[in-house]
Amino acid sequence: MRLIRNQKGTNFWIYGAIEPLTGDRFLYEYPKLDGECFQQFLDWLSVQLSSDYAILQIDQASAHTSSAISWPENIIPLFQPPSAPELNPIERLWQALKKPLKNQLFSSLQALREPDFSR
Repeated sequence: MRLIRNQKGTNFWIYGAIEPLTGDRFLYEYPKLDGECFQQFLDWLSVQLSSDYAILQIDQASAHTSSAISWPENIIPLFQPPSAPELNPIERLWQALKKPLKNQLFSSLQALREPDFSR
């Protein structure tokens, strides 16, 4: 998950999963990072996977480890060691997505969602 914030201090979170061999990715925006939004993401991802299965490598954030999380049958959690983001394939996607946005200011969240890379 990644926090995106604009200059007015409002923010949103991008939840994501990536299949490292094919590059298939699943991204969805949520207003916060918590167990409720994570559960919504898991349910949505499960539907996107259809009859496929996925091993979802995640850190040990409280939103991921909550006992209230109901893991869909086709998603298997794999908890990575604390403070080891380099082990998670989604971290490389976050770096690639953030690189063209570096040192840019956006007037609104909508402007951030639809950046003009021609500047």
